Amino acid sequence: MSSRLTFEHILTPDGVQRHRRLSIDEAGVITGIEDAAGHGVDGWLALPAMPNAHSHCFQRAMTGLGERAEGDDSFWSWREAMYGLAARITPEDLVAISARAFADMLRGGFGSVAEFHYLHHLADGRKGPEMARAVIEGARVAGIRMVLLPVLYQRGGFGRPARPQQRRFVHEDLEGYLELLDSLRDVPLGIAPHSLRAVDPRQIATLEEAADDLLPEGFVRHIHVSEQRLEVDECREALGGTPIEVLAGHVTLADHWNLVHATHATQEERALMLRATVTAVLCPLTEAYLGDGVFAATEYLGSGGFAAVGSDSNIRIDAVEELRMLEYGQRLVSESRACLAQADGLGGPLWQWLAKSGGRALGMRTGSIEPGAFADLAILDPRSPALGGLEADAALDALVTAGSAADILKVYVGGREVSRSGRHVAEESIQRSYTEVMTRLRREL
Repeated sequence: MSSRLTFEHILTPDGVQRHRRLSIDEAGVITGIEDAAGHGVDGWLALPAMPNAHSHCFQRAMTGLGERAEGDDSFWSWREAMYGLAARITPEDLVAISARAFADMLRGGFGSVAEFHYLHHLADGRKGPEMARAVIEGARVAGIRMVLLPVLYQRGGFGRPARPQQRRFVHEDLEGYLELLDSLRDVPLGIAPHSLRAVDPRQIATLEEAADDLLPEGFVRHIHVSEQRLEVDECREALGGTPIEVLAGHVTLADHWNLVHATHATQEERALMLRATVTAVLCPLTEAYLGDGVFAATEYLGSGGFAAVGSDSNIRIDAVEELRMLEYGQRLVSESRACLAQADGLGGPLWQWLAKSGGRALGMRTGSIEPGAFADLAILDPRSPALGGLEADAALDALVTAGSAADILKVYVGGREVSRSGRHVAEESIQRSYTEVMTRLRREL
């Protein structure tokens, strides 16, 4: 049934508006926004819930692992710890792990997610949709809006076969991957060639063409690019160019392409991304956690580039902290302040732009409070120590510089409340299942 929600302030594409009521239809879509001065309110300041444009939900179970210094303690040694965990996860385990990750996203101000899913096969090597269905069930349990991105993963590096630890990720041929894609068409889908190190670029073009026959027009494409310097160096040696250059030579980059990380993209590659109107999907907390580096976001966003954020490894899930790490990373590199701020402030413009670009990255009508968009909302708490006593615009600046998910009072998905005061509506059952699974998995490692 349709509903209404009234707020003292809302953040819209035109900035903060006061005393507004949202009309929401049975599908959870905003059908109208009207003046509501003098009426009671359902909350103080409503933001569009942030779309999470890049997630590996199974890695939520990595929390607390891979932190011991062993030899060359880098991204690549962390990856070995991840392989050990991934080898043991069953479909039943993955329902519990993904529900926990998705519930944490909702508590953290995210309302939707692009799930970059590559833990495909069963532990004994059998192929099928069971692991993907487990992620779908986890999203249903948590109540998050999701586009599933089944990942094509075919080799272990440039010119190297996949390793035994990667067998659960790998489709040896494109036909097997397309069969999986076809079996999942009852949910929103996109495609995700993992990276140029894991998929031959010629195969990516073939994949895109084949997916045109299976998926709705305009389906989203996501790919990891230029995350690590070693990846860029190996790509140059193996393929004669940097990852984004090579990708652009094999597919037509356009607004349905989403380049994840692009941390070490050259200035020329960033210019190419701008011309092609692709979305750069940045994962600041994970990029810091793994020591990847810092994307040139000040230049890119300042030139009108589309950029979204993702929680990626899900070690720490907090939309506010992703934005703060993004801004503070730019300050550290440039040794200057207010890098991503506009004339009217930092928090409002940055949150609005990243949220709207995030909806674009998911191929969904989310990430903005306006008619025609889903009513996916994050409501700030006026009693928060970081925000209390501030007017709306100043509160948004304070949120990014001093706040966290703890300042989010409620989250709605499609106008339905899914989180309040930092607790998911199904917190007890989700945490109980997750604890049981993690206790067993940690014992087996």
